[in-house]
Amino acid sequence: MTRDAWEARFADDIEAILALKKERNAVILAHNYQTPEIFHCISDIRGDSLALAREAESTDAAVIVMAGVHFMAETAKLMNMDKTVLIPDDAAGCSLAESITAADVRALKAAHPGVPVVTYVNSSVAVKAETDICCTSGNARRVVESLGVPEVIMIPDEFLAQNIQNETGIRMITWPGHCEVHERFTPGEIRQYRRLHPGVTVLAHPECPPDVVAEADYAGSTAGMIDYVGRSGASKVLLVTECSMSDNLAVMHPEVTFVRPCNLCPHMKRITLASIRKSLETMGTEVTIPPEMAARARQAVARMLAV
Repeated sequence: MTRDAWEARFADDIEAILALKKERNAVILAHNYQTPEIFHCISDIRGDSLALAREAESTDAAVIVMAGVHFMAETAKLMNMDKTVLIPDDAAGCSLAESITAADVRALKAAHPGVPVVTYVNSSVAVKAETDICCTSGNARRVVESLGVPEVIMIPDEFLAQNIQNETGIRMITWPGHCEVHERFTPGEIRQYRRLHPGVTVLAHPECPPDVVAEADYAGSTAGMIDYVGRSGASKVLLVTECSMSDNLAVMHPEVTFVRPCNLCPHMKRITLASIRKSLETMGTEVTIPPEMAARARQAVARMLAV
């Protein structure tokens, strides 16, 4: 479906949201997993969670609406403490972020004294505040190697940690946290898609199990996948990630055929045009972070950015 077709289908909400953005001096951040009517029709900044938060720093907007899940809204607030940050549905959570608590991190550090803690940005601010350094799926290898140590505690995504261990040889002390979208993919499924679609290029997210990543032609973050599709010249692509990515990239690259193994994130899909409209109308739900916790979490993010 073209952008014009999406706009016609959702015209009332889109028009209301565009007007409310001006009235509230607001910007909408849309994660790559958002549906096309949000991603292409009303968003101001698009990308993965950390990129969204960082780009929002450069805007003059007073209000940030996160079209994503709760930890992403927290990250946006962390990087923009002087701005009002809204999450349209406070129940938009994340199985990965919710798999670990700050108390769990403290227990890991007590069990492995002196071992640095690398925390994936797909985590709560409370967890980030207990960590030494953050990472993204795109820079995890660089962050881990920058520490110059033989082992690290890498949380909360067990599969990301295992994939980085396979790449670097650095021992990972892991936590059994998984993304409920990416953990469902299997290597047999990828091989079946290759049989059904000869010549397909397979791109996998590193939150997938290592045996799935081993079946892919490329493994990388959502931003990395988008870049790869744009520069590779591949004519047929299978994205092993949340399936709205394929919908959004199909609009951007009509010359590419996307094979779609559709695993939806139920939390991301709680964000709709209607909920965004209501959020701007009512200014809810506002995301807040205690200043002391924010200061400690920002240190972990700053160390990552320094790498």
